[in-house]
Amino acid sequence: MPLLQVRGITKRFPGVLALDAVDMAIEPGEVLAVIGENGAGKSTLMKILAGIQAPDDGEMLIDDTPVDIDSPRRATELGIALIHQELNLCDNLTVAANIYLGREPRTFGLIDRAAIHQGATIALAQIGLAIDPNTLLRELPIGHQQLIEIAKALSTQARVLIMDEPTSSLTSEEAKALFTVINDLRGRDVAIVYISHRLSEVTALADRVIILRDGQNAGELARTEIAHNAMVSLMVGRDVSQYYVHQPHEAGAIVLQAEDLVVPVWPKHPLNFSVHRGEIVGIAGLVGAGRTELLQVLFGIAPALAGRVLIDGEPQTLHSPVDAIRAGLALVPEDRKQQGLILEMAVADNIGLPGLHRHHRMGFADYARQNADAEAMIQRLSIRTPDAGQIVQFLSGGNQQKVVLAKWLALEPRVLLLDEPTRGIDVGAKEEIYRLMEELAATGVAVLFASSEMEEILGMSDRTFVMHEGHITGQLQRADLSEEAIMHLATGKAA
Repeated sequence: MPLLQVRGITKRFPGVLALDAVDMAIEPGEVLAVIGENGAGKSTLMKILAGIQAPDDGEMLIDDTPVDIDSPRRATELGIALIHQELNLCDNLTVAANIYLGREPRTFGLIDRAAIHQGATIALAQIGLAIDPNTLLRELPIGHQQLIEIAKALSTQARVLIMDEPTSSLTSEEAKALFTVINDLRGRDVAIVYISHRLSEVTALADRVIILRDGQNAGELARTEIAHNAMVSLMVGRDVSQYYVHQPHEAGAIVLQAEDLVVPVWPKHPLNFSVHRGEIVGIAGLVGAGRTELLQVLFGIAPALAGRVLIDGEPQTLHSPVDAIRAGLALVPEDRKQQGLILEMAVADNIGLPGLHRHHRMGFADYARQNADAEAMIQRLSIRTPDAGQIVQFLSGGNQQKVVLAKWLALEPRVLLLDEPTRGIDVGAKEEIYRLMEELAATGVAVLFASSEMEEILGMSDRTFVMHEGHITGQLQRADLSEEAIMHLATGKAA
């Protein structure tokens, strides 16, 4: 008997049919992967299971008994726990306090700290994490914080654990530790719903795969049928054999140059590098190497402690993003929801924000021009939206990422900075962004991108420089790029 079933689940948003009569079932001790392009309905389905959103139609059953999951509290009572891609933890509290946050056991009306400590110790032992429950969360690496989320779920006696992109911020070693915990949970009859765009993880972990496309069931693969090509074919409904469309580019003149640039987080390592017109340059390195911090300095978000940045040979004063935009730079940040978009605003308004100085007439906003520019970018980037007035939060992750790109491309930048440009988006949307990077380079735009995905670095870079603890340990031309060469430099070994 399935532990959890959903039958005919349908969900509508303004202008969007997010789920259309979706069915799903999972048994105790099964790892069920749910995959699909952004906008396929995965996140909506999981939010319904977790009681965050209510379905418009359909039914859900636990142990073959119909249930109404009308709140996260009700989902917890039924043994369903959702671990979000963005961790919901408080880094100023202890591990134990995080595990029991919002449901602290009490004695005579007072929080029973001894009971919390004991319960947290048991939960940590279940995931094989040997740390003191009184440790402040901020002192733990992100991989351990991910495991704390699992311990928190297990402490609620969760029978169904939903993991949404659980390895998106983890190193390869942290991911391996997570997989060990997943396999242990499988042996204890915990059902795991695993959502990931990393199909290699799905192949390694899943007992079964359900594929969603355009809000509908597109297919199902048994363990013996799980293969990369089979999953991609069902996800996108088209051939993506030319996944990386990179063509070598003939580099033009130097457009971006850093001379003895000192990033605040790594003040002992001045950085020197250059990027040429029409070139795609990758920045590789392990988590914490300083890639994001470097891009933030280049875009004026964080001040450089020393050194200078030149654009087309002219020194620039980059005290703010406004200075960077005037110099011809644009940044697509790693966290699109927090740093790249205003989710409550329309697509057209988001696209028009950086160009407000162009969208006015006699001191008044020129909405006609703003909407025309937005429509042009929607067409150029194939943004799937009912219209330019759609609220951005109702778009899929991949289409939200395209909106972030659109608002900068409308300004025609000379240098495009990309921080994890395809994080959390599906294989089809990735292909479209790679094609866009190629098109921009062909028109002379310099593209500098940081990525944690090795295949992305290998597939898209004309040249890659590798960082380790704030300094550049080496530079690799395309002919010399390999996973071994990058990891050699990323671990601090000189070229």
